[in-house]
This record gives sequence, C-alpha cells and structure tokens, in this order.
Amino acid sequence: MNTQVDICGITLKNPVMNASGTFGSGMEYASMVDLNRLGAIVTKGVANKPWEGNPTPRVTETPSGMLNAIGLQNPGIDTFIERDLEFLKSYDTKVIVNVCGHSEDEYVEVVERLGDCDNVSMLEINVSCPNVHEGGIAFGTQPEALEKITKAVKKKARQKIIMKLSPNVTSIAEMAKAAESAGADAISLINTITGMKIDIRKRSFVLANRTGGLSGPAIRPVAVRMVYEASKAVKIPVIGMGGIATAEDAIEFMMAGASAVAVGMYNFHSPTAMTDVIDGIEKFMAENKIQNIQDIIGVV
Repeated sequence: MNTQVDICGITLKNPVMNASGTFGSGMEYASMVDLNRLGAIVTKGVANKPWEGNPTPRVTETPSGMLNAIGLQNPGIDTFIERDLEFLKSYDTKVIVNVCGHSEDEYVEVVERLGDCDNVSMLEINVSCPNVHEGGIAFGTQPEALEKITKAVKKKARQKIIMKLSPNVTSIAEMAKAAESAGADAISLINTITGMKIDIRKRSFVLANRTGGLSGPAIRPVAVRMVYEASKAVKIPVIGMGGIATAEDAIEFMMAGASAVAVGMYNFHSPTAMTDVIDGIEKFMAENKIQNIQDIIGVV
C-alpha cells in the first residue's frame, strides 16, 4: 500500500501529523511515541521573542472537548532553533514550524530566521493571533488582512507556506481563496472555535482570559464541513484538523478533501493517538483493497 501524500511538493510518508500546540516540538512525547512513524511533526508556535502567554487558569474541560487560552506561550526563535530544531534533526520525519506574531514585521522576522534551517520543510503561519496594529482584529478573520500577511510572508520565505485558517469567520471558502490568491502553497484548518465557560457557583469565568479556543471531538462536524468547503474552493492542498480521535475520523476528513490530517487535543487523552490513527488507516486500506491513499482523497 502507498500511504505517501504530497503537500506542495513535499512528500510525507503518511498523511498524519500533530496539530500545533498539542505536541510541543516532539521531545515531550518522544519516550512514548515513535516520532519516525509520523508523516510530519508540527511545532508549537514560535515568535521573534519569548511570550509568557496568558495568566492561569488557562485550560478547562468541556463536553467532548476542552477550552484553552494558553496565549501562544513560547521561548522565542533563538531558543527554538538551538534546542527544538536541533533535537528534531535526530528523526526521520518532516518538520513543519508554526509561526506566530503580533504584527506583520514579527511574522516576517521569524520566517527570515528560519530560512537557513535545513531541517524545516514547511512553515505554518498561525493567522489567528491578534494584530495589535489593527485594533486587536485577528489576521485570519478578514480576507484583506489575510491576503496582506500571506503576501508579506511568502515574499521572504524560503520554505513552502501553509496558512492556518480561523473558523471564526462567515465564509471559510472566501478565506481559503484569499490565502490561495496571495500565494499560499497550502492551507490548514480548522483552528479552535472561540468559546467560554462560567462557574455558576463562583459566578465567575473559568478561564482567566474569559474566552478560549474550543477543540476536541465536539468541533469535528464543523471542521469536516469547513474542510469540504475550503477544498472545493481552492486548488492548493488542504490539511484538515479539528476533533480527530480515530482513523475513521481522519479518513472522513480526507474523503472531504484533505490531503493530510492533524491530531490535536486527543494527544492529551492518548499519547499514541497519532500512531493509532496511522495503523487504523492502513487497516482500512487493507480491508477495502485500497492500494493508494490518493484514491480516498476528496471522493465525496
């Protein structure tokens, strides 16, 4: 069976990777998961300087999911290159670095720093970060802002660019088209859905940030629908994510049009979630006499 997939010219041994922010840079899971089996490792978001993130509490469970308001805590690009990327050189899997920033200049600075890193195959640009120069509006919620940041990043990037889209929009197809027209090599979706939880006994917000990003199986039907709509709107590859817990979930995303999939919250529930999904996809292909995984992508 051929489980290889192509993402904008980069060949992955299989279509399964982690969603950024749920797996560190792999070293936290290396004792429990064979990182070499993964199609790719997607690092936690990195900025030009260290970010402390939001105050605690910043994580809480919800029915079939969780809310998080970590605030993209990260050590900054210097430590990331010296520690995380150096660690990943020991593994035979593609590396995708998630990039975050508060402004266009901050994104571009990180992208330029990563240009000389030989073991980085692609960059995933997190456009759900607040743009402080635009009154706190996220780059990913306005087509014009998305096009602008995509063009700026693409102009300086040496690696292929994946734009990670926010689901907190009216039309995901419109946002996908905006990313494609601005030069994105691929798109990934969905990021978390904005949610809130209130402690009725304390009469206060559970998260210090008040709102957080909802992830987990609860959002999967929304994610599948958005992946389907986005994949029909653009010709560039789509990486699907949002509540994947099993091989069946992953295959559903691929049949909706995703060329690859990312497992996020379920890594917290089961550290072997991704390798279980890989095994399950191979079993599904064997049982259904599917020789090439390409034969299930976008079949609906």
